[in-house]
Amino acid sequence: MQYKIEGTPLPVLICTLDAGESMITESGGMSWMDANIEMQTSSNGGVGKALGRMFSGEGLFQNIYTSKVPSGLIAFASSFPGTILPVEISGGKTIIAQKSAFLASTSGVQMSVFFQKKLGAGFFGGEGFIMQKIFGEGIVFLEIDGHCVEYTLAEGQRMLIETGQLAAMEETVKMDVEMVKGLKNMVFGGEGLFNTSVTGPGKIWLQTMPASKLAGAVRPYISVGK
Repeated sequence: MQYKIEGTPLPVLICTLDAGESMITESGGMSWMDANIEMQTSSNGGVGKALGRMFSGEGLFQNIYTSKVPSGLIAFASSFPGTILPVEISGGKTIIAQKSAFLASTSGVQMSVFFQKKLGAGFFGGEGFIMQKIFGEGIVFLEIDGHCVEYTLAEGQRMLIETGQLAAMEETVKMDVEMVKGLKNMVFGGEGLFNTSVTGPGKIWLQTMPASKLAGAVRPYISVGK
């Protein structure tokens, strides 16, 4: 499989498949394709995995697209202004991503639900109790809100992130929340009461414009328009 990502701020993933190669996406995720690509709708792993995907923000069923000819073309467009992030999944590596981050993947990639075990992180971390757990072998393409910035944290290295700006992380990274210090900072700092705390080792992917932040930015103008 070969791919390219084109366009801003609403990018599109364009894949070229060899005969017999498949891509997986959620219902309604395909944008255009060659006539020689065949679609099959499946629970892709049974009822348990389908329910897990539903809880993590995706649909019960997935669509599997298989090319019947060499150089079969299929495209998947982003649903939100931002970035399409390709991540190689191999060697037992697991990615934890925000709900609804999954755009498409090669057929060897699997997805299930990830439950945030710490109450504080679930309530105040901005990502919620339920995230997506992505594993297997292949390439997964994630939708990132805004521009994507990647960091690799060393063992014990910690970073504080504004809530909602953590898009994805390797499973080895620990996530928690930390209250902003100082009453004046809480009341007048404009950053909220909590930050997300991540501790290495592992990679993290940050997004510059979470959907919730964009909604808050445009809300005053919508009210004025009414």
